[in-house]
Amino acid sequence: MGRKSTIDKLPPEVKGHLQKRLRENRLTLDELIADLREHFPQHAAQLPSRSAVHRHSQSIADIVAHEREMQVASEALVAELGENFDAKAGALLAQAVTTLASKRAFQALDAQRDGEVMEIGDVLDLARAAKTAQEARSLNLKERRAVAEEARRKLLEEQRAKLEAMPNKGGVTAETKAAIREALGITS
Repeated sequence: MGRKSTIDKLPPEVKGHLQKRLRENRLTLDELIADLREHFPQHAAQLPSRSAVHRHSQSIADIVAHEREMQVASEALVAELGENFDAKAGALLAQAVTTLASKRAFQALDAQRDGEVMEIGDVLDLARAAKTAQEARSLNLKERRAVAEEARRKLLEEQRAKLEAMPNKGGVTAETKAAIREALGITS
């Protein structure tokens, strides 16, 4: 929260180069700083310190580790539940968004306790995250209702077709069929 890091203040081409090198994960911190100085001598005054690059690389490593954990969890769920577990996948996504938004909010509160000032932009970002989490939950609920409604519609169509195919013998009269339609909620 608070002030921007020196990495965030870098010109886009420098930041992009740094991000690429961090993803490649082939250079030490000192080699990375030397690489930046070599490729961007015109930005020498703006280049980040070794500790800033280290902090940034650690945050990227944390994100990558978290993404790997999510991927392993997703693969385990697919293996356990099968490929087409739409409603459960949607619920999982909504829960993940909610968890991440909550985690970020708690981080912001911790930073505030440590003396960092929360800027209005940070508050707006947290509000947007909370709104997104709520929308994800609402969307998942709407999708589940739509799936249930479609399943009900198909069931009623099947029942209607079976009733119409049923012969009128054996005590099954048109009145009996009409009573069955009414009981099941099938409209003609």
